[in-house]
Amino acid sequence: MSAADQTISDGKLVALTYSITDTNGAVLEQADLPVTYIHGGHTELIGGMDAAIRGKQAGDIIELQLTPEHGFGAHDPNLTFTDDLDNVPPEFRFIGAEVQMQNEAGEVRTFIVTAIADGKLTVDGNHPLAGKSLVVHIRIQEVREPTYAELTAESSGCQLPSTSLH
Repeated sequence: MSAADQTISDGKLVALTYSITDTNGAVLEQADLPVTYIHGGHTELIGGMDAAIRGKQAGDIIELQLTPEHGFGAHDPNLTFTDDLDNVPPEFRFIGAEVQMQNEAGEVRTFIVTAIADGKLTVDGNHPLAGKSLVVHIRIQEVREPTYAELTAESSGCQLPSTSLH
């Protein structure tokens, strides 16, 4: 296989591992098992990561600094709600509980219980990494032509795990 065959470009299958840290180096999210996607396909990576890894090859390591605007966005205070604990079903009365809420337009969003204090419960619909400056450490594991099955899965909307890199 030539070096060009192993260079990230549109249509190539890319397998990578990554970690996301805060600016102090604390690990916030990590993928030790390679995640794969078709470069230039349906999967959108955060913060200009597509551009940062284009032209790279297996074995390359990339570090990407992301502001909140280029990562998971600014923290939106309009997505945080507090209610009396008595108004919340018992199955949601713990930190980390996921609550599905629907707005008037019928859009559904997952909110996470972030606080319980003084008879009140707070849920937050922001991504847990919203509002944070981040450092993404990427290691390219493999670059190759995708198989027919991998191309078919990509076109049917197969995505990276929902918490990763979107």
